[in-house]
Amino acid sequence: MTTRGTRSEKVKRIFQQFDANRDGGLNRDEMAALVVAVNPRVKFSDEQINAILDEVFRTYGEFIDGDKGLTYDGLLRTYDDGAGDVDRDFDALELELNDDNKGSTIEAEASSSSIVDERVIESQKKQRTAAWAVSPNHGIVFDDTWKIVDDLEILIKRLKAKQAKDGKFKADNFDAFSDAGWSRELGPSSEISEKRVFWEESGNDFAAFVRELGALRTRADGARSREEAFDGHMAIGRVLYDHQLFKEALVSFKRACELQPVDVRPHFRAGNCLYVLGRYKEAKEEFLLALEAAEAGGNQWGYLLPQIYVNLGIALEGEGMVLSACEYYREAAILCPTHFRALKLLGSALFGVGEYKAAVKALEEAIFMKPDYADAHCDLASALHAMGEDEKAIEVFQKAIDLKPGHVDALYNLGGLYMDLGRFQRASEMYTRVLAVWPNHWRAQLNKAVSLLGAGETEEAKKALKEALKLTNRVELHDAISHLKQIQKKKVKGNEGANGEGVFVIVEPSKFNTVNGKTTLRQDLAIALQIRVFQRISRLSRCDVELLKKEMSENDVPLSYSGGGVPEKSIRKPNLEEILRRLLNFLKPETFQGAVKVINERILSVLDDTGSGRVDLGMIYAVLAPICSGTPDKRKRVAFDALLWRPVNEGGSQIKRTDAVRYINLLRAIYIPSHGVSEMLELHGEEDSSMVSFKEFLVMFDDPDWGFGIMSTLVKLESGDRNRHGNCVCSVCRYPIIGSRFKEIKSHFSLCSQCYSEGKVSPAFKQDDYKFKEYGSEAEAMKDKCTCLPLQSRNGR
Repeated sequence: MTTRGTRSEKVKRIFQQFDANRDGGLNRDEMAALVVAVNPRVKFSDEQINAILDEVFRTYGEFIDGDKGLTYDGLLRTYDDGAGDVDRDFDALELELNDDNKGSTIEAEASSSSIVDERVIESQKKQRTAAWAVSPNHGIVFDDTWKIVDDLEILIKRLKAKQAKDGKFKADNFDAFSDAGWSRELGPSSEISEKRVFWEESGNDFAAFVRELGALRTRADGARSREEAFDGHMAIGRVLYDHQLFKEALVSFKRACELQPVDVRPHFRAGNCLYVLGRYKEAKEEFLLALEAAEAGGNQWGYLLPQIYVNLGIALEGEGMVLSACEYYREAAILCPTHFRALKLLGSALFGVGEYKAAVKALEEAIFMKPDYADAHCDLASALHAMGEDEKAIEVFQKAIDLKPGHVDALYNLGGLYMDLGRFQRASEMYTRVLAVWPNHWRAQLNKAVSLLGAGETEEAKKALKEALKLTNRVELHDAISHLKQIQKKKVKGNEGANGEGVFVIVEPSKFNTVNGKTTLRQDLAIALQIRVFQRISRLSRCDVELLKKEMSENDVPLSYSGGGVPEKSIRKPNLEEILRRLLNFLKPETFQGAVKVINERILSVLDDTGSGRVDLGMIYAVLAPICSGTPDKRKRVAFDALLWRPVNEGGSQIKRTDAVRYINLLRAIYIPSHGVSEMLELHGEEDSSMVSFKEFLVMFDDPDWGFGIMSTLVKLESGDRNRHGNCVCSVCRYPIIGSRFKEIKSHFSLCSQCYSEGKVSPAFKQDDYKFKEYGSEAEAMKDKCTCLPLQSRNGR
């Protein structure tokens, strides 16, 4: 080891080298030059340099001599504290001691590994570790740790060379995709574009690397103190993480957590590894431990809280918990108002749950702080499009693409916007650009086909569909191909619209009649189809209504009081999200995010009309019950029980009439917004203290005019809207009919549910009025056809 005398001499030579104005101190410019010079491999951003200097000048404030800066004693103290390695820095600067000090040499630690000789060569080449190693609070503290890091760098270099030689080492450019935005470092965040490295972990080379890595870990465990062992494992983890060996880095950070359980850093870094490995739940737990340690540590870790909040939010998003993530992004933005990543993530998450105005505000603030933030521009444009500001959205999408020409998300979403506007040629151009960056993007290939079809380029659309079929075998593609074939048939007959859909006329509802009471009315079907769409996106049709009852019986909710002093079992939206996650635990995270979005837009926005962020849980259960799975009787019973569960009715077998009326009105406001929702309250909802039994509740619920009588039509759709009718296609849209088939008994043409509900009819079948018969399946149609065979034969001649 270097003696104290030699050490101080080397520090003095380093100090003199950078004290350019010879005033006995190193100001910020001189310190910046020192940091850059001793880390020749690292390309620092201005933000990183400023963060390091802020930390040094804050930590060693007692050694700051006014404008002169850090004194020689202060620089010596930084090295004594482990903020840097004197010998490394001295060698990197190619300095020399006075002649009487040249006899001092450094002896390499004895080792049975062949790494030692390579380490000397690496030192001669001036290879240095990353910027984190010189950070006063987060860098390497002990000299022996540097030796471990040297050996590890050589091991990794050796592994990389072997795998590159065998063609196993791969690096993919992720610059085209939206950045996750998570904080990789415990310090000021900066936007990082990097290549993702994929190591081949199954070969002998990697197994040998792991064995030698184990020996380095054993050396770290054999340190003279617990603190030095902790330092060693943290450094090993950091180096492995920098080289994207995340599984091995996790092992080291976990060991560091065992050595110092209350330290923030190993929990934070273990969380980062787990997130990259896709283990989001475990990542969340590590970030929560880091948060707990940071809050318990007082001011020591206070400045790290924003980074922990950000990464905790992103881990929650990985689980699909976007409402919960918003809370942590807000906390990060409050603690650090200039944290543009936190604002961008907050805006993106708010967009993800359908709160578009708030999303636009957060994203605009992020862009104000970082004008070249392409991902923020992309999400801002998406939010503007959702709000109907399409022309402005196009400008912002284009700005994102100008900043990052191969930005897949921006190109794909702009293509969708052009499709919505009917600008099909421009849409196909955007999808073509997406495929140039990501050739296996089957959705882009399918949308390209649809846009080409809209532009009237049928042959090109067929080619695009065939390409999409090579990428995936999803049923949507087969339906699209069948649709194209039908369009070709119509084209031969000369009866085709400009966008590939048959020409049609809209018939007023009074002219649409039904043969019998079994055929669904056009108006009822339109409403039921909208509710069915909501059921599908929210996936509530797959949630057993009995689970709502189980939640009410097993989970206690504390009482709170509304502005009027009425007791409620109300909860915050993030807590409701946890309940929804239990109810929909069969969903993948991304699917669950979509479910939460539509539930927030359709239901929570109505129940939380004041914007307080809290909702009446009993009313939530009652509103969800009618669209969950289960028999109609069970759904109504659970809805009634949910109203009984509310504090105002709890303990009895009846509910207040006013509560029942309010519930029915909320149902209609949420699920049938196009129809009046206040009439029932005005006509039947006078101040009334009377009670309602379950039997009376059913009468109110099933009322076709003022209740939720549409439920019978909805149940009918649920049981048959996946039925196919052979080769029968809709006479208007030309798509294969799925669900109910509506056959006009005079002209014998058929409509799908969607076209029937919208009143679309081909001009070729125009008549004064229409009579339709509904077939739920092909078997029903065949049975009816056999019954009417003579009539069908005469019409066929």
